[in-house]
Amino acid sequence: MSWHPQYRSSKFRHVYGKAAGKEKCYDCVPITLNVHDNHFCAVNPNFIAVVTECAGGGAFLVIPIKQTGKLDPHYPKVCGHKGNVLDIKWNPFNDFVIASCSEDSTVKIWDIPNQLLKKNITSPKKELLGHARRVGLIEWHPTADNILFSSGYDYKIMIWNLDVKDAVISNPVKILDAHPDVVLSMSFNTDGSLLATACRDRKIRVIDPRAGTVLQETNYKSHKVNKVLFLGNMKKLFSTGTSRWNNRQIALWDQNDLSVPLLEEDLDGSSGLLFPIYDTDTHMLYVVGKGDGNIRYYEISPEKPYLNYLMEYRSHLPQKGIG
Repeated sequence: MSWHPQYRSSKFRHVYGKAAGKEKCYDCVPITLNVHDNHFCAVNPNFIAVVTECAGGGAFLVIPIKQTGKLDPHYPKVCGHKGNVLDIKWNPFNDFVIASCSEDSTVKIWDIPNQLLKKNITSPKKELLGHARRVGLIEWHPTADNILFSSGYDYKIMIWNLDVKDAVISNPVKILDAHPDVVLSMSFNTDGSLLATACRDRKIRVIDPRAGTVLQETNYKSHKVNKVLFLGNMKKLFSTGTSRWNNRQIALWDQNDLSVPLLEEDLDGSSGLLFPIYDTDTHMLYVVGKGDGNIRYYEISPEKPYLNYLMEYRSHLPQKGIG
């Protein structure tokens, strides 16, 4: 009779999160009061960007990472949208370029200067006009420079090529019209050949963005999806959502077969959204609850049980976004 140990070897036996000390925090940052279900912040090696409150329009702050401490109340903003900013994303190929989309149904691309901002940035480098209604999500293509995907409340996903001279672009390269409702989440696989979406009709779709065809679609009724994420090169998708009984739930899928999840787990009965973030280098997955102070850590492995719970960071302060 062979004996199998119950524990497994892990690179991360003891992972724990720790809040930074006061001198390492960014203080007095006026975070947006908007209740849209997005990250509301974005971070890269140089800057942290945070969507902020702004009278009569939409704006966000761009703060150099090293500039911690109290923020001057008159600190310059990036403002140029006529409605609330709903999503911001840094260009993966250029740390000084950021895209923003807004309720004014436009997407704008901004150049951020190397030195400290002295005054508000009001004129974008490019403006993308194509959506008929507000634009809720943007996503840069991971391997093709200057290709941006935007998704709006007109149920369309538009693909933009920013390598053109015009400052105003009104013709997207392609329009993906495969969703009967609002797209809640978009995620690319590592090489950008597949796009996964979560739609308000509670389905996950895997789309070939070049052909514009839907390759896979879930018809699984008991997991109502909100956010979906490609797990690097694992050929798997991770989704967060709610169960039939309205418990918060996570699920793992095979990207080539969305008929039934590989794994499904109820977490708790809270109502806040769960944001998943995956780190391909460490194979670690972070699941962040909006409106609560919990961040759960998992390790992803290619063989069963695929998803290994590591630890949980708890704070008494509610989270609004993650980057």
